[in-house]
Amino acid sequence: MTDLSRPTLPGALPDKRQVAASFSRAAASYDSVAALQRAVGLNLLEQLPEGLQPSHWLDLGSGTGHFSRILAERFAQARGVAVDIAEGMLRHARHEQGGAHYHVAGDAERLPLRDASVDLVFSSLAVQWCDQFASVLAEAQRVLRPGGVLAFSSLCVGTLDELRASWQAVDGLVHVNRFRRFEDYQRLCAASGFEQLELQRCPHVLHYPDVRSLTHELKALGAHNLNPGRPSGLTGRARMQGLLQAYEAFRQPEGLPATYQVVYGVLRKPQA
Repeated sequence: MTDLSRPTLPGALPDKRQVAASFSRAAASYDSVAALQRAVGLNLLEQLPEGLQPSHWLDLGSGTGHFSRILAERFAQARGVAVDIAEGMLRHARHEQGGAHYHVAGDAERLPLRDASVDLVFSSLAVQWCDQFASVLAEAQRVLRPGGVLAFSSLCVGTLDELRASWQAVDGLVHVNRFRRFEDYQRLCAASGFEQLELQRCPHVLHYPDVRSLTHELKALGAHNLNPGRPSGLTGRARMQGLLQAYEAFRQPEGLPATYQVVYGVLRKPQA
């Protein structure tokens, strides 16, 4: 598992302690602004292998439990476990009707599950926060039974490039979360020992009337800037005005675009 006490390095992904705290704080507001998360998760569900009938499933990075509830309805005879690093999200999910039978605080790089204990690991828009995706794959291999399926969606380089480019024009500092390259997902999945059923990158473009609508949504999701090297303190009026002007260059008839480069992967653990 990644040592969370390590010093942050340029280009490093966000510290998971800060990710957990940020998403815990966002638990109450998350569902109201999670349109992209809903769409991506539904797309991932549609890519599950036909005929899959798990007796035990894991919702990894379960958040408020939205997809745990869908999995519980789809696989009504199965037992479900929801794992998330943000305890605030788990507390929120426990108060909802239906969903997972168990809610467990845990890290995708060190899962609190027994070997060969589930038939499906479903993880939508969570593993982009993990520093070592190879560890995520290894842990999924460990907890899946032979023939079990890992279905994940994540984000890669190119996500929020309009916002990133606009900030670069203002001050050159790190204002937008970093994500790994799609080529890294390809390489790591190929080396994982899984059978690859699906691995693709698809852009999802959302439109906003103005920049503040986008930044407020990111904050409500808990997905605002968490990177090492981000500027401290409040953003000054001059810099914010510069951001607004720079982003206007991207405006389309539908509004200001925000592009998410989404990775979809469906992998199967080989039969013993």
